[in-house]
Amino acid sequence: MPRPILCLLTLLALCGQPRAADVARPCGTYTLAYYQLGALFYRDADGSHAGIDKDVVEEMSRRSGCRFQVEVESRVRIWDQLSKNLLDLSVSGIPTPEREQFASFIPYFQTRNYVLLRPELSGRLSTPEAFLAEGRSLVGVVKSFKHGSFYDSWLKSLREQHRVVELADFETAVRMFKLGRIDALLALPTSLSRLLRQEGLQNQVKVMDWAPKERIIHALIVSRQRVPDADRERLRTALRAMQADGSLHEIFKRHVGDALARDMQLETHHVP
Repeated sequence: MPRPILCLLTLLALCGQPRAADVARPCGTYTLAYYQLGALFYRDADGSHAGIDKDVVEEMSRRSGCRFQVEVESRVRIWDQLSKNLLDLSVSGIPTPEREQFASFIPYFQTRNYVLLRPELSGRLSTPEAFLAEGRSLVGVVKSFKHGSFYDSWLKSLREQHRVVELADFETAVRMFKLGRIDALLALPTSLSRLLRQEGLQNQVKVMDWAPKERIIHALIVSRQRVPDADRERLRTALRAMQADGSLHEIFKRHVGDALARDMQLETHHVP
C-alpha cells in the first residue's frame, strides 16, 4: 500500500477513537449559588450555613467528582446571572420554558405552596376566590419566585388589581407580614416550621391549603452554555442514584422530619 494512503488510514483510525484524556477527564470546578429560604438553606445557631440544598450539593459532589465554589446570593440576582451566562449552577429552581432556554433542570424534590393569612381575615377570605373578590387585601411574594400554575394564575389576577407586593427576599416578606403591611404570604412547607417557630407567628397566622393537588418540581439548575454535556450527565447520574438508594429522603428527613420528607419525594415519572 502506498505510504500516503497508509498514513491517511492510520490518521482516520486514530480520529475515530475517543482520546484517553477525554474518557478519564474529571468533572470540572463550577460556581454554584445558594439562596436562603427556610429549611432549604439557612444560617444555623453557630453562624454556619446548613440546609437541604447544602447537603444535596455536597453529596452530589462526592458522587460525581464535580467540585463547587459556592456563594450566597439573592434569588433575583441568581436568575439574572444565569440568564446572562455568568453563573454555572444554582439549586431548587422551578423550570419554565423561558428558563430552559439557558439552563438544564435536574429534579430532586417536589412540593407545593400554602397561603399564610391573618387569622381575622381567614373567616371571610377562606378561599382564593373570596380573596380575589374582596378587592383590598394585599399578598406578598418574593420577586422572581414561581409558585406553580394555580398560584401563578391567581397572582396574575391580583396583579391586575395592583394587590401584589413584590419583595426582595422571603425574610423581607415575613417582616412586612408581621408589620401588617401585607395581609397574606405564600410559603413552602420547607419554610413553615422554621418560620412559625422562629418568628413567633403561631398565633398570628392561619395556614390555608388552597391547592392541595398541585405538585411543583424543584430542580438543580445547570447552565447550558457553561457546563458541558458530560458534566451535566454526571450530575444527573448522581442525583438519580441518590433518589434510588434513599439518600435524598434521608437528607430531607434530617431537616423537615419523616412525614414531609415523604411528601417531597419525586414521583417515578419525575425522577431524572
